[in-house]
Amino acid sequence: MDDSWDAVVLHVDMDAFFLSVELLDLPHLAGRPALVAQHGGRSVVLSASYEARRFGIRSAMPLAHAMALCPGVAVIEPHHDRYKEASRQIMGILGGFTPVLEQLSVDEAFLDVSGARRRLGSPARIGALIREQVRERTGLPCTVGAAATKSVAKIVSTRAKPDGLAVVPPAGTRDYLDPLPVQALWGVGPVLGQRLVAAGLTTVGDLAAQPPQRMERWLGVQGPALVKLAQGIDPRPVTPEHDTKSLGVERTFDRDVLDPSQLHRHLVGLSHEGAIRLRRAGFRAGAISVKVKAPDLSVRTRTVTLATPTGSAGPIADAAGTLLRGLLDAHRVPVRLLGIRAERLSGAGESVQGSLLWEDERPPADWSQADRVADDIRQKFPQAALRPATLVDPRPPADGQNGQNGHDNRQDLR
Repeated sequence: MDDSWDAVVLHVDMDAFFLSVELLDLPHLAGRPALVAQHGGRSVVLSASYEARRFGIRSAMPLAHAMALCPGVAVIEPHHDRYKEASRQIMGILGGFTPVLEQLSVDEAFLDVSGARRRLGSPARIGALIREQVRERTGLPCTVGAAATKSVAKIVSTRAKPDGLAVVPPAGTRDYLDPLPVQALWGVGPVLGQRLVAAGLTTVGDLAAQPPQRMERWLGVQGPALVKLAQGIDPRPVTPEHDTKSLGVERTFDRDVLDPSQLHRHLVGLSHEGAIRLRRAGFRAGAISVKVKAPDLSVRTRTVTLATPTGSAGPIADAAGTLLRGLLDAHRVPVRLLGIRAERLSGAGESVQGSLLWEDERPPADWSQADRVADDIRQKFPQAALRPATLVDPRPPADGQNGQNGHDNRQDLR
């Protein structure tokens, strides 16, 4: 057995995931410049075809900029439910190869296949089987990188895209890493990459040769850690269970909003959406934070700890409303983006010590029964437009309008 037999960490990454899911129903767009984004003046690209990327289009780029780079690009509205279902299928396939699976996002995961080699063969063969099964069962392409560590496996898969498979044996790790640009290293973003290049560290090998003490004086504790990663040293294991620390939802407005009552309506909607996602994930929030972004892109946040952890929209909306009023009172400027994040999450089944009440205080409202009824309705009738009465506009929308002023930026559990 060659030394690639010990390249047991696999990084599986779907190729242009959102777009690939959409192309299953739009095969006539295959091979053409196309992207996924909501229509709107401030929408951003969620996913782009590799044909579109040749024009310089990238994820998170403003849609207007992308359309200017490639005027004929096809713009496809996103369907998040489809992405979630495809992700569930993919992770189920990967879990059939090994239980040691760490999901990073909806479209990528690490696998430790050391326990599956005797049954399935070398990591290269396992990677080939993964790609084959994902394609056969979902119709979607993916790329697999195999190496001895997580960081190297991720670099390998990134450089093998699209629809590729690559293996770096442990003994060949330094030969593979050293000539790569320093920006290829996992954890080196654009700003840090510019700093390293400006200091003469243009390749991963340049960084690997640096004394850790020197890098610590320059970058703090991050410095020695980067040197080890550049040397291919990464002791982090593949961890099957990922602790979710927070959950957030945001809304970016097509036009800046200054009216507090309109902002409050959006806040109520975000509170209900966040609460639904909390309950589906089996969590309660112990703290709530509110974020507002101004037209100049400056961001302000405030956070409050709840007396009792909750998964109900009512207490979340109450706490968030108080935070929003404080933010608006401190800085009365138009709002470009409004967001809520549930923090200090705990399991819904964990016991909670309620707060003590004074004699003249009423106990907090119990929303649990209403939540259960609403969740049951949504499960039985997924298309039902169930929403808070506060958000129902009694006026019929004008022709060609849907009554909305903005688009959602849905954020994954993290």
